[in-house]
Amino acid sequence: MYRFIRKLFFLLDAEKAHYLAMDTLKILCSIPIAKKIIGSNTSSNIPLNSFPLFGLNFKNRVGLGAGFDKNARYLRELETLGFGFVEIGTVTPKPQAGNDKPRLFRLTEDKALINRMGFNNDGVDQIVTRLQKWQVQKRKNKSNASQNIPLLIGGNIGKNKITPNEEAWKDYEICFKALHPYVDFFVVNVSSPNTPGLRELQEKESLKKILTHLQLLNKDYQTSKPILLKIAPDLSIGQLDDIINLALEINLDGLVAANTTINRNGLLTNISELNKMGNGGLSGKPLEKKSSEIIKYITQKTSGKIPIIASGGIFTASDAAEKWKAGAGLVEVWTGFIYEGPMIVKRITSSLL
Repeated sequence: MYRFIRKLFFLLDAEKAHYLAMDTLKILCSIPIAKKIIGSNTSSNIPLNSFPLFGLNFKNRVGLGAGFDKNARYLRELETLGFGFVEIGTVTPKPQAGNDKPRLFRLTEDKALINRMGFNNDGVDQIVTRLQKWQVQKRKNKSNASQNIPLLIGGNIGKNKITPNEEAWKDYEICFKALHPYVDFFVVNVSSPNTPGLRELQEKESLKKILTHLQLLNKDYQTSKPILLKIAPDLSIGQLDDIINLALEINLDGLVAANTTINRNGLLTNISELNKMGNGGLSGKPLEKKSSEIIKYITQKTSGKIPIIASGGIFTASDAAEKWKAGAGLVEVWTGFIYEGPMIVKRITSSLL
């Protein structure tokens, strides 16, 4: 069924199709009987045994990566589909429109996407308002048995495009303080290729300034929140070693490996089509091997001391199993969700039964 629906959506511009699909799901989930039917097909029989990581209990090991629900508009719908956690964002202090459209492209032969969204989001204040409403709704539903292990929310935070790198730490502070009461963990994004100069913040000293400042702020709260760093797959071994050493030095809570890549080697998509698409981060199946290699390297280098969320090329249960074998504790999907459809969480978690 989903393959037929996917063919129809793939006739549309990728970004328009994304919002049409999610807005349709939102309407359906506002109707109790429709929501029940969707949930019974996509998330029934998903094991609800908690999985502990970062001091949190995840209801299952499959989450949705940042960039899919940038503005926290679809949390109810994503919970209905069975996700154990959702990363919202990337959130910036001020609203920003992002890069010019079109900016999201499908590479169907490669089971991949290219995006150059550019941190388009509604800004932290509007997103906080939505998260406040979400928390109110969660309290109302607390008596529901399925809510015993709630959907966890990760706040993926970044800087505004106009903010110079030397002032970037201030943007991360603003987002951190505003989101702290409403998210369960944070992911610091300095690895997107779609904001000019952002990846320069992956250098050790720049990273240390941002991360240690957030850790210091974290101590001011009665309940501290885990802070993770999302890394690029295009790092040299030397750069990766610097990040590993820094993570160990400052006792960072974990890493997300990995973000999208600027590498285009080995793609099946015609070069002329790639040229038309232009710059952007590549996600999906072409990233599967590289992501696993990075996870395995970090795990072996640290003897498993740094918890990892795996991201990149996860479409099936066997893909997820490969990430867990490499050393990841959790996995998150994005492009795989687009290609495989709303049953993806159930299919992956069913392999754990």
